[in-house]
Order: sequence, then C-alpha cells, then structure tokens
Amino acid sequence: MASAPQAQHPANDDDLSDGMPRPGIGIAGGMQGAQISPAPRAGSNEAQMRARPDGARLPGHADPSIASPALLPLVARAMAGEACLGCPAVEAAFRWLLDEGRLIGDLGELVTALAAQLTENGFPLLRFFISVRTLHPQIAATGYAWSRGDSQAKRVARDHAVLSSPEFLSSPLRLLYQGDEPEIRRRLTGPLARFDFPILEDMKKAGATDYAIFAIRLPGGVRSSVSITTDAPDGFLDVQIDAFRTLIPLLSLVIEAREWAYIARSLMHVYLGQGAGQAVLSGQIQRGDARTIAAAIWYCDLRNFTQMSNELPRDLVIATLNDYFDTIAKPVVERGGEILKFIGDAMLAIFPMDDDLDRDNKIRIALDAAIGALDGLRELNELRAATGQAPLHVGIGLHAGSVSYGNIGAAHGEDARLDFTVIGPAVNLATRLEGLCPMLDQPLLASRQFASVCGSRLKFLGTHPVRGFAEPQDVFGLPD
Repeated sequence: MASAPQAQHPANDDDLSDGMPRPGIGIAGGMQGAQISPAPRAGSNEAQMRARPDGARLPGHADPSIASPALLPLVARAMAGEACLGCPAVEAAFRWLLDEGRLIGDLGELVTALAAQLTENGFPLLRFFISVRTLHPQIAATGYAWSRGDSQAKRVARDHAVLSSPEFLSSPLRLLYQGDEPEIRRRLTGPLARFDFPILEDMKKAGATDYAIFAIRLPGGVRSSVSITTDAPDGFLDVQIDAFRTLIPLLSLVIEAREWAYIARSLMHVYLGQGAGQAVLSGQIQRGDARTIAAAIWYCDLRNFTQMSNELPRDLVIATLNDYFDTIAKPVVERGGEILKFIGDAMLAIFPMDDDLDRDNKIRIALDAAIGALDGLRELNELRAATGQAPLHVGIGLHAGSVSYGNIGAAHGEDARLDFTVIGPAVNLATRLEGLCPMLDQPLLASRQFASVCGSRLKFLGTHPVRGFAEPQDVFGLPD
C-alpha cells in the first residue's frame, strides 16, 4: 500500500492527535476491553469480501482457516507464527506482546516499542496513543503519545480539573468512560467524513485521514483507552481495524499490570513518603521490621490550632491546614527531605544521612528547609492579612541522631494496621524541643547535636529542662 507524504504536525501534536489536552484542555484518548467481533465463516462470500464504510468492497483474508478468535486457540497459533488475525503487522505485534512486550515495565517504553513493531511491519500509523486513568490525589490520567518520527513516546499527565473541562466533555473519551461506546471510528476525508468531536478537526489539520479509539475495560469499568490514527490516503483498511481490535484484550492485560504497579507506587509515596513507600514495596512489611538510620529530624506544629478548629467552619479549617502544609512542606521536599506523616496540625520529616561525612551536610540542609518554611509562612500570612484572616504561627524542633525506621502497629490474624515511621529518643527530643517554642517565644529550636555544625546561624538560648529527659538540654534558636 502506497504511503502518504510525511504530515506536518502542529507544535504540540503529542496531545492533539489522540485527544490528550493541551494546557487547560481536556483529555481525549481512553480505554476498555474491546468487544471482539466474530470473523466471517470460512468459505463464505463475506469471508472473501469485506464492506468498507464508503460502500466499496475489499478482498477478505485468503486463509480459509481464519475463524473467530473466541473459537480458536489464538495465542498458540500466534506464537506458532500462523496467520490468524488477517493482518501480518498486527500478528507480529501480537506475538511480540506475548513474548517480549509484556516484560517492559515502563508504559512509555511499551508504547514506543509497540508502535515500532506495528509500523516496521507495515501498519500505517501516524499516531499511537494510550491513555490511562489512575488513582492519584492530583493526577487524573496519564497519556503516552507516539507520532511518526518520534524516538520516544511523550508522557502527558492531567489533573482532575480536566475531567470537568468543556474539551473533555465534548471528546470521544467521555463516551468511552461512560460506557456508551466500546469504540469510536471516524473517517476524516471523503464523503463519510465526520467531525462530531472538536478534536477531529485538529487531527485533520495534522494530516490524518482516519481515526479509531478503543476502550479498555479494567476492574471497575473503563479506565483506559488506545487510539490509532493514519494518514494513508484511503484510511485504515477494515481488515486492519478488525485485527487491531483483536489486539485490545491482550494489550489490556499488559496495561492493567502496569497500572496497578503505578498505583501501588504512587499511593505508597503519597501516603508514606518516597523512602518509606519504596521500603514497603521492597518487602519491608512485617510488623517489627525496622532498621537503624542516622537522620536530621524535623518536627513542626501549628500554634492555637485547637481554638481555630473550634471557632472556624470545617471547610475553612481544612483549607487553612492545606495552605499551611503546602507552605511548610515545600522547602522540605525541595531539599530532599522525606515527610513521614502529618499528625493533625503537626508534620514529621527526616533528612537521612548516608554516612558520617554526610552528617554535617544534611543538618545544614534541614536548617535551610526550616528557615525556608518560616519565610514561606510570612508570605502566607501577608496574603491572609489581605483577606482579613489571622496570622498562622508555628514551632519547629530540630535534632540529629539515630532512629529506628520501620513498621509498628496492630495485627490480628489476617487483619493489620501498620504505620511506617521513625521512633526513638532522637525523635522524642525533636518533638519536645518544638514544645518549648511557645515558652521561649521562638519559632525554631534546635539541640546542641544539631547546632554544633551550624556556626553563627544558631545562637545559644540556655539550658532548659525537657519533659521526659532526666538531664536539662542545651537549646539553640535563630539569632535576632
């Protein structure tokens, strides 16, 4: 089949052709386990001639052994190299997915490699796009878009706001997610061309002649999609669409495995922190599993939160906490700290030390993060003052030492509720120092172990009794 000249793509063709939105534009490219249409009965007229949407008749597959994939051991035949899908390019991709493709862990790399398998065997792809809805507090969907000439598929992530955007609501993906359609195909040239979705106009401008999107149904409903676009003069042949449709169930299994792995990693990182999440995914899951690490310990608490939560409306309290945590957490994360938990209005974070040589560096970084948090809080209070809201005040306790890093909690038979955290005297001292902040009228207090490497950045504030510790502690704060 003759190939069309290379299309000229718009600057952001990675999200136009398959419906992934540009900034501020909705997602379009979706998923579901496509319905497999039974193949015509071998030897029938319909098996030899297939109808085109424009009314023309195309020769069917000549192999009389072709029958419904639901009736044949499709996988065994494909792995044996037998023709069984009616399209050599898709058959080659099918075998590759079963053998090598399913072992590729990164979905972007899978999209790139699968597109290469298809195109190198003659499938006329202009665009190939996989969109996966995911379980993440900020990201609604992640898409991987490959265009002809790309060496790597482009990743595009969209937040939850996109799902209510006009562009998404008028996109093919919305119909797939609602379950209204298992697949949508649109000719973009000729008498049967349809442009009932705004995104199709953009595809035509990019040189596309035919577009098809297939829903991929995963547990819980339609959660993903795969779409294909061509610039072949006559669009896709029906035998190519039929063959590609048969590829969808296998592709859905591969995508599902990667989606759940991504969800597990994302939720572990969101709720436990990156280091703790990785430790759990690596197998540190039994109650009592722990190891000793050295770390700079960072503990902060919001002043007068009890009074605030008693007096303000619930939604305003939650909004205030989110603003506060955004401000306090940002400098910690930016400097490589690991936030372990939020405890009401308090936050516990650590800066793990690789070795003795790393100790001084991590202490200084932790102090930078604390000063950055206080600077950010001043800016937040200026915004709050402009809207008539009371300022927020915080106390930060800093210490450095060894901690036990691992699992604690309750376990009853197969039921368990565990927490991955740090415990030990070093953590206790950091929290007690924070508790001294209102007594000494200081926003930040540090131990001698922490302050010993900070020089003039911290000043000695005297020796003070600390609850739970037999000996008074030397306490340091910010200079005036």
